[in-house]
Amino acid sequence: MRYMVKISKKQQTDGKWKMKGESPSQLIDARIEELGDWRGEMLSHLRTLIKQVDSEIVEEWKWGIPVWSHNGLVCTGETYKSVVKMTFAKGASLKDPLHLFNSSLEGKTRRAIDFHEGDEVNEKALIALVRAAVAANVSDHIKCSDDLNLKNTI
Repeated sequence: MRYMVKISKKQQTDGKWKMKGESPSQLIDARIEELGDWRGEMLSHLRTLIKQVDSEIVEEWKWGIPVWSHNGLVCTGETYKSVVKMTFAKGASLKDPLHLFNSSLEGKTRRAIDFHEGDEVNEKALIALVRAAVAANVSDHIKCSDDLNLKNTI
């Protein structure tokens, strides 16, 4: 039996209700359905592309939004009134030869892509960007592990 519970203050970021026992994937499904317009369609399309890139990518629900991770945060999928925003945690360190990043350009770490109603998604370029973000996380994870192993041998 499913029932509604209020998210604890610690977990609550957007005042939304959460279904007890819902998985992150189910919460993302619910968000897409709740939107019911072009934003839901766009978020669903972006989600499909992200999941195509890496079979080990993990869907999470943090800060009241969809999050995709692999050895750390890869990207988020935020929805606003007139935009769907895909924020890459380490976007500033990623090569973006086709200039997909069009938002949060001033920061030293993150970069984002704002999608507006009617925008076409450059699927090949976006897949390459997600793949690079996953590779950066994996590389950082390996480097961190190597550093720990080195410290243990000294």
